Amino acid sequence: QVQLLESGGGLVQPGRSLKLSCAASGIIFRYAAMGWYRQAPGKQRELVAGISSGGSTNYADSVKGRFTISRDNAKNTVYLQMNSLKPEDTAVYYCNTRPAKEGSWGQGTQVTVSS
Repeated sequence: QVQLLESGGGLVQPGRSLKLSCAASGIIFRYAAMGWYRQAPGKQRELVAGISSGGSTNYADSVKGRFTISRDNAKNTVYLQMNSLKPEDTAVYYCNTRPAKEGSWGQGTQVTVSS
């Protein structure tokens, strides 16, 4: 059973940075493509960034150049470095495999960008 535990969210001012972490278990992590997703109030969950098992990355246009996804296979952990945060980045952030395993969503971590 896949288990995903996100952490690192919080309340930050616009322009500041946060780094999210996601610890995964129940999968052979080094072979798994992973992604960070987010869901803002009243909106559908969207893919923000993805990373393949080999380390190739892709980003949503809205975060390109500001967010960086990375992984540490020794720690079964995927990260999301978020810089130059904007109020529109406010959402609950989740990690999951790519494609997402629908029964495996964790609790997520809240990111609120506000002055």
